[in-house]
Amino acid sequence: MPLTDFQSHVAVLLSANRAPDSYLAGGAAMHIEPVSKRYSNDLDYFHDTEERVATAFDTDRRTLQSAGYDVDVRMHQPGFIRAIVKKAGESTKVDWAHDSSFRFMPPIKHPTAGFLLHPVDLAINKLLALVGRDEPRDFLDILHVHETVLSLGALCWAAAGKDPGFTPITLVSLLRRRGRYRPEDFARLDLSTAPNLPELKVTWLAALDQAEAFIVRMPPDEVGCLYYSKRQASFVSDFEPGDPDVGPHYGRPGGMLPSIRAA
Repeated sequence: MPLTDFQSHVAVLLSANRAPDSYLAGGAAMHIEPVSKRYSNDLDYFHDTEERVATAFDTDRRTLQSAGYDVDVRMHQPGFIRAIVKKAGESTKVDWAHDSSFRFMPPIKHPTAGFLLHPVDLAINKLLALVGRDEPRDFLDILHVHETVLSLGALCWAAAGKDPGFTPITLVSLLRRRGRYRPEDFARLDLSTAPNLPELKVTWLAALDQAEAFIVRMPPDEVGCLYYSKRQASFVSDFEPGDPDVGPHYGRPGGMLPSIRAA
């Protein structure tokens, strides 16, 4: 599902203030297109430094107030600001936060919301979030990106580059502790359809098994990368190691566009 109408209006209004170091991320960026299955309950804007959080918030607050919105600040500390943005009886939570500048890709320009975190970085961040917290919304999001962005195995392989404290197989082991949910766990989420728990379980267990199979066949000296196919012009996980069309793509501060090593 897309953003709510109110969230969309706020995102469009703030789009002019977005930049490669001040971009929409989190669930709102992941679910901004109508193919997604749930609404996000907030807008998350990430920034490369604590100082950038402060300047972006000041600019966005002036923009919102000039357009007749009320900005009710609920938390204000270095590197993180939370506010409830309200107008005409409607509201949404908006966060301005500092996040690491380490990315696999530069943020992308969205036609209505300004700069967004790239889908592969959104997916990797969401995987690390699910490892660290047992949230039903993160579980549904990871199944969504496994089916639409990149496989769970490829995400675990790359996530070890974003957080070198993990190995890919450790991430899979930790993820095996997730997925034990009951219907009421999803009741507070705004979903397009109620989840079918037996189907989700089958899909989740298969994804975990496929992730382990992916990890054991990858070259250990390339851990922490994504794999990019020049022929398909996309990141891939279904390929044979050593395929000359596919090359490793590593993250760095700010992200970088893919390149393929010469054969």
